[in-house]
Amino acid sequence: MAQKKTSLSFGGRELVIERRLCRVAHLDADDYKFLADPEATVAELHSSKTRIDLFTFLQKLPDTTPKYAYPIEWDNMAVLPISTYENWWTKQIGNKTRNMARQAQKKAVVVREVPFDDVLVRGIWEIYNESPVRQERWFPHYGKSFEAVREMSATFLDSSVFIGAYDSGKLIGFIKLVIDDSGTQAGIMHILSMLQARDKAPTNALVAQAVHSCANRHIPHLVYAKFAYGKKTQSSLSDFKERNGFQRVDIPRYYVPLTNWGKIALSTGLHHKVTDHLPESLVAKLRSLRSAWYQRKFQFKPESL
Repeated sequence: MAQKKTSLSFGGRELVIERRLCRVAHLDADDYKFLADPEATVAELHSSKTRIDLFTFLQKLPDTTPKYAYPIEWDNMAVLPISTYENWWTKQIGNKTRNMARQAQKKAVVVREVPFDDVLVRGIWEIYNESPVRQERWFPHYGKSFEAVREMSATFLDSSVFIGAYDSGKLIGFIKLVIDDSGTQAGIMHILSMLQARDKAPTNALVAQAVHSCANRHIPHLVYAKFAYGKKTQSSLSDFKERNGFQRVDIPRYYVPLTNWGKIALSTGLHHKVTDHLPESLVAKLRSLRSAWYQRKFQFKPESL
């Protein structure tokens, strides 16, 4: 699916157009930063000369009841409600998750908030280039240059928090949190650890520090992307999220037709990806075949969380 960032900008954020059977547009990082005035944005898009069939945006937490009169489809987020770190540690996670978080400390892994600089970017670049396959699929950041990794990591710096996990001074995992404009939600934009450091459980320790960082800033919601993707309702990743206290929250995603073709596409489901129309049993089979092919080609062991 081709994407194109346009010259249109709203609140300093670029408009992204996804070219499916119809042109679906959304603001860059629309599940991390939210529209304060959707009606004004829609009015401006109506008068734009840029060809857009549908404009979509997500409603902001904690409101889950539809607030606008536009057509909606239900999306979902993996949300961790945060009051205090102690509450999360003692009441929201189980013994297995606590033991995994302790494992990094026992193996002398140091986890802390870190500044964004070239040293951090170098570490992120090395993690990205460790393996071409992640979670049984091609990893899109593998093979990127240092400069490309720096550029993609530098988005929303004024509202980002970086957390690093270090083994003997070497970065073995990191999180990038992006805080929304109201300061009530932090989204995990990037989280990744070295595969060779799995025995040290850095990802669990990173999530624990993310909870610390949010609690210290009085941010009540930590969001870890979606809980379920398409018709795939359960996976090792969703299990990991659930073990760490994240819950599925269904939230309205609005679709605003801007052309007659947009209205037709919305009413017939043509705005979705082709795979969204396939039975989950078939898609699961295709995922298994893809995973087996990658295992043979790259001789890797399936990644676990």
